[in-house]
Amino acid sequence: MSYSVDVNILLYASDQTSPRHAAAIKFIESRALDPELCCIAWTTLMSYLRISTHPSIFAHPLSPPEALANIEELMSWPRVRVLSEEDGFLKVYREVSRHFAVRGNLIPDAHLAAILQQHDVRTLYTTDMDFRKFKFLNVKDPLA
Repeated sequence: MSYSVDVNILLYASDQTSPRHAAAIKFIESRALDPELCCIAWTTLMSYLRISTHPSIFAHPLSPPEALANIEELMSWPRVRVLSEEDGFLKVYREVSRHFAVRGNLIPDAHLAAILQQHDVRTLYTTDMDFRKFKFLNVKDPLA
């Protein structure tokens, strides 16, 4: 079995001013020993870099080296795999987004959902309930 973690969980774990910080840290730390495979998309990691270093979003943004170090630490875990688009991605994207209008903020969600579909990852830990629109995903809020 495998699962994925959305960028919002990683961001809460890095934002010490967030009321969800402690819960996110606890969740991430619990994943380090999880026997299941943790599959994180490159799009998630790049979003983490973009947002965690952005001074208009984080009250105390991370420096680029700090953010990269967090990613490198996560990627060093033995049960973490990084996913990206494979051949036929656009066909899968079209399939996962065909049941509703995908525009605006839903585009990166559909992008991630399609990558997860391509890699047969069915569980996503996130606080973003828009992912429930993708019926193949088992969406879990680990901070609830």
